Amino acid sequence: MTSIVRPTGIRETALALALLAAFAPAHADDESVMEASVAAGLGTASGDSADRSLFGQYNGLRRRSVYGLLDGDYYRRNDDEGTMTRLQAFDLLGETRTVSFVWKRQGRWKLGLDYSDLVRHEPYIVNTGMLGAGTTTPRVVHLPGGPGTGSDLELKTKRSRLGLSYATWLAPSLELQTKVTTENKDGSRLFGAGMGCPSFVAPGCGFTTNISAGWGVLFLPEPVESNHTQVELRLSYAADKLRLSGGYYGSFYSNSAGSLDPDVPGSLNNPLGVLLPLSPGLQPILGQRIALWPDNQAHHFDLAGVYVFTPSTRANFKLGYSRATQNQSFAGAGLSGAPAGVADLGAEVNTTLAHVRVTSRPIRKLSLSAEMRYTDRDDDTPLDEYNLIRSTTFTNRQLSRTKLRGKLQASYQFSSDYRGTLGAEYESIDRDAFTITSAVSGISALRQKTDEVSYRAELRRRMSDDFSGAISWVTSRRDGSNWQRVNSGLGVTEITDPAIDLVTGSVFMPTVADRERDKIRLVANWQVDRDLSLQFSAEDGRDRFTTLRNLGLKNTRMATYTVDWDYRITRRWNFSGYVSHGLQKLNQARQAGYVMAYDNSSMDIGLGLTGNPTGDLEVGGSLSFIYDTSRDAQTLEASGNANSAALLAASGGLPDIVFRRMQLSLFGSYELSDESSVRVDLVHQRARLNDWAFGYDGVPFVHGDNTTVSQQPRQSVTFFGIRYIHRFE
Repeated sequence: MTSIVRPTGIRETALALALLAAFAPAHADDESVMEASVAAGLGTASGDSADRSLFGQYNGLRRRSVYGLLDGDYYRRNDDEGTMTRLQAFDLLGETRTVSFVWKRQGRWKLGLDYSDLVRHEPYIVNTGMLGAGTTTPRVVHLPGGPGTGSDLELKTKRSRLGLSYATWLAPSLELQTKVTTENKDGSRLFGAGMGCPSFVAPGCGFTTNISAGWGVLFLPEPVESNHTQVELRLSYAADKLRLSGGYYGSFYSNSAGSLDPDVPGSLNNPLGVLLPLSPGLQPILGQRIALWPDNQAHHFDLAGVYVFTPSTRANFKLGYSRATQNQSFAGAGLSGAPAGVADLGAEVNTTLAHVRVTSRPIRKLSLSAEMRYTDRDDDTPLDEYNLIRSTTFTNRQLSRTKLRGKLQASYQFSSDYRGTLGAEYESIDRDAFTITSAVSGISALRQKTDEVSYRAELRRRMSDDFSGAISWVTSRRDGSNWQRVNSGLGVTEITDPAIDLVTGSVFMPTVADRERDKIRLVANWQVDRDLSLQFSAEDGRDRFTTLRNLGLKNTRMATYTVDWDYRITRRWNFSGYVSHGLQKLNQARQAGYVMAYDNSSMDIGLGLTGNPTGDLEVGGSLSFIYDTSRDAQTLEASGNANSAALLAASGGLPDIVFRRMQLSLFGSYELSDESSVRVDLVHQRARLNDWAFGYDGVPFVHGDNTTVSQQPRQSVTFFGIRYIHRFE
């Protein structure tokens, strides 16, 4: 069962009028087929914006209680001329409107035009005294009346996308495709800044005392005012044995909001909520400009093709080259403090790609394939001294990388029912030498090269009478070159003896650590009888990490189990549903700190019923449940101190994050005549969210100026919509 929920607004009236004009009755030629429909109605949603913060996050049902509904569809085909025209429009009166137009002549040309809006409402409600929220110059104002005494601020972003495409056949074997899309994004979203003193990056600011605050966390909404334009050109050629496709892709991003320049007062709350003057040096740190997403562009060229050597052997290949740059002026973005004589970053990254795949069937029952993929990313960004740490300057870091991946696979058809597959894969990544003049903070060591070997086995049984399925197993092992301790500004030192070369408590990045991965997957389809079919799937995977010290991420597990069914009760009634259970576990440890066992468990249940009680009436409904719980089971590492042990004993550790949602959707459609019908939709949703990130036990998180960010933990919404549908022929 699908329920259609379309919101309102009164904009884009011209589009609506044009659509309705297109649907006006017309006398079609004998060789033409014309079909069109218009659906118009009203919808209403219960509660206020807080009740609908989850329900209306993306569908436009957040702000108001009454909505206009208007959709349309126009289709016309002329078989003699080989032409087709289609115009579709959804949610013309709402925040998520979509209009698409296609006009083509078979084998000659095709023209496409589409427009869409998407509004995302931030589910959190902000209560603040800030002036100029959502601009590049917000002014932080301390709320003297305490938390909750300011004005509520609802953040949202809107994407407006326009696309134009055209394809033409220059010859029977030569096609040219062009496509241009441009998207404007406006609004504001959650963002902030903070500092706790003292810090090695800002040694000038002082501790929190009984007369000054050496701490500050500020809500600073990020202004969004950007455009992303994409251009695609592709020329394709097809012959008997050779098919070629060459193309260009261009990406152009511009952001009108280059930086965020907050005005921060001289006094903020200390961690206990007491208003105090900021410690020396803290105010200029909190009030410094923050760089936002810079303008950038990328150009990509590629040539891809397929060559058929014999009816049983073919090769696919692709060559590509791209150049990405970022050279927005620092001054134009409102930023200062760059090295002398440096006007912009001048970033340049060039990437080369080569890929080839050969498949062959030497005998009827045996299929072979071999694949090789090479990518080389060359970071040519100029080096300059941008970073000042403890009176020492360091340059930016160049991040080049070379990646090589090879794959072999063989499949054998043992019988008409069973097919087996064996495969091996090798992947090597070289992250290039560390930029000697740069600095690294927050990690204990780097690794330049990693190598990973994977093996895969699968046995598949195809459908015979009533059952088909497959079981597969994948195992991989990753290791690499020696670890390297970073000596900021002086290069790196290879680690040969961890006891000598590493400090106690060193932690390593799991993305480059030695890892053992094993995964098994089972899928099955069972046609129990003519009316009942079942689908099963189960997947379980485990990772085990090994580093020079037994700290950091140690092991993980991910598993999913799903059952789907479809049951035809009678000729007029159908019942379907699914049950899905997922697990995610991560175990990690920190020297003299906490041992964290992160455990996420989710259960999804869905039931659906559709039927036709009479020839003119169609009804249906669905009921779905989501249960999602995240737990952090905490213990203390053996070298943890007494204060940490006391805090853990007093608090019990981090609380659970719980999300629950129940949704009931009902619909009914009645045919009034051959040309018209009425549809009714009813959706009732209840949700519960307990997320301690922005509050706990009903108490919201409080920023240094008494700004709060909260979300209604229990929400209940009912939507009712009715629409009249008229069809033209």
